[in-house]
Amino acid sequence: MPFIEIDGLETRYEVLGDGPVLLMYSPGGFDARTEQWTDLGIYQRIKLLDHLPKKYKCILFDRRENGQSEGRVEQITWSHFVRQGAGLLDSLGVDKAHVMGGCMGCCPVAAFGVAHPERTLSMVHYWPVGGAKYRISGHQRFARHLAFVEENGLQAVVDLVRGHDKNFSADPRGGPWGQPIRNSEQFAKAYADLDKSQYLQTVTAMYRGLIDRDTAPGAEPEDLIALAIPS
Repeated sequence: MPFIEIDGLETRYEVLGDGPVLLMYSPGGFDARTEQWTDLGIYQRIKLLDHLPKKYKCILFDRRENGQSEGRVEQITWSHFVRQGAGLLDSLGVDKAHVMGGCMGCCPVAAFGVAHPERTLSMVHYWPVGGAKYRISGHQRFARHLAFVEENGLQAVVDLVRGHDKNFSADPRGGPWGQPIRNSEQFAKAYADLDKSQYLQTVTAMYRGLIDRDTAPGAEPEDLIALAIPS
């Protein structure tokens, strides 16, 4: 698959089919890569990519910090994922698109519609995350990672994730930057050298912002109600 630099990070993407453009935010939580559209649970059964490319130009991509896309340690918000999707459209010369997400990918779709209503032809939210159980389990996952860092340090995170292939959901101790650590020696070294106290503050602020409610995160309900976008 080809790569495009967006917001200073390389994004792996793929274009399938022809027709109206459909930008697809991958499912899989913190393992959101293009393969999840064919390999993960319900998506494996319904085989969307056997059908959608017959009518649409499907733009798939590994969300930053996932798959083969690059990552950067910072306080990530839904706006960061919006910039990645919008930047991909810009790079491919696309003005407007239908925007679809699966699972946690629905959150940046909602945020994209609010940020770029003039570019959003429609929004498709397939099996969106949300609910008290999702919020609680998400906070617990980050808490386990932060506790591991507090006790063992960041080099231990590097050693852990390079010793197996489990994602953040399967082994929360590895945190949300596990895949970039595996992909890049340079990233792994820079990660291990980060100030631990600052890292703990950054990740705490990040998860509180990303998973901040019992309804589906991504955009404020009042902003969504104001949109005139088919969904």
